[in-house]
Amino acid sequence: MDVSKAIKERRSVRNFKPDPVPEKDLLKILDAGRWAPSSGNTQPLELIVVKEPKTKEKLAKAARGQSFVSEAPVVIVVCANIPRTERRYGERGRNLYVIQDTAAAAQNIHLMAYALGYATCWVGSFHDDMVAEVIEAPEKIRPLAIIPLGKPKKIPKTPSRRDLENIIHENKF
Repeated sequence: MDVSKAIKERRSVRNFKPDPVPEKDLLKILDAGRWAPSSGNTQPLELIVVKEPKTKEKLAKAARGQSFVSEAPVVIVVCANIPRTERRYGERGRNLYVIQDTAAAAQNIHLMAYALGYATCWVGSFHDDMVAEVIEAPEKIRPLAIIPLGKPKKIPKTPSRRDLENIIHENKF
């Protein structure tokens, strides 16, 4: 699939069919996250794949009651292994680079899922401590995104975007 098409047509979907995601497709999607750039190639990405219904329900509660999280056949919790980047970059690595690195990985996951005919939604509104508890994250492993994954029941309309000329600034703001 053309990357430009995937970028422009991918949507945040909040309703999923119960169809399972074949393991070969899931591995392609997860592998796309692995290939994202990371600061100094520190690779802080950790992915928790959740298929168990009770665990998905707990994640939905931790995601401030966003029930669609538990309705997806697969939920991916994107986490940052803070020490991997902190060792090299200190506070900036801990507070910024791990977020940038895992965000790049999450975007790759969304785009590959779309290219394979799946739907996703970037869930960032959640109680960090609750999600960490649900996935039994060790200390210094920080959940940064929850991505429900599955076949879409329906695709939402394309949201409006700001005009390009209104967001580009040359040389200074």
